[in-house]
Amino acid sequence: MEQAVPERPDHVARIQQEWRRERPDLDVSPQGVIGRLHRIAARLTEELSTVYAEHGLGEGDFDVLAALRRAGEPFERTPGELAEHTMVTTGGISKRLDRLEHAGLVTRRAAEGDGRGRVVALTPRGRTTIDTAFAAHMANERRLLDELAPGDAAVLERILTRWLGALEG
Repeated sequence: MEQAVPERPDHVARIQQEWRRERPDLDVSPQGVIGRLHRIAARLTEELSTVYAEHGLGEGDFDVLAALRRAGEPFERTPGELAEHTMVTTGGISKRLDRLEHAGLVTRRAAEGDGRGRVVALTPRGRTTIDTAFAAHMANERRLLDELAPGDAAVLERILTRWLGALEG
């Protein structure tokens, strides 16, 4: 199946051309979507991380603070809940919490009724930090999406939502 090639071949199109030449027996058209998504994801991560860094945060730090802020008053979750509500693994949560606590952005305390359990909460400084960083993050995401033609973002969101649902089952 032949895919549309951009007027000026991009990185992925050049790779596909080489594979078509070297392995004409294989359909390399999936690379047109997967390869570009992979490259876009890497570029988006760079663009998003720049904004996080402007607020003294890494990607995982931002994610943890955002999960606490989304919890609503009193802006608390257990470490297990943080792992469920972020893109951070349970093992990665501990290191991030140490760093965030050291920076004065979160506190940890024993859970009521369970001395072994812990609760993580945003500090006032943590709330200010995530509120400011999140506003900048949304402006940055808007800037990135504004690269698309009007209406394309909504179409792309529907396609990606369906595809992610299928992949996550």
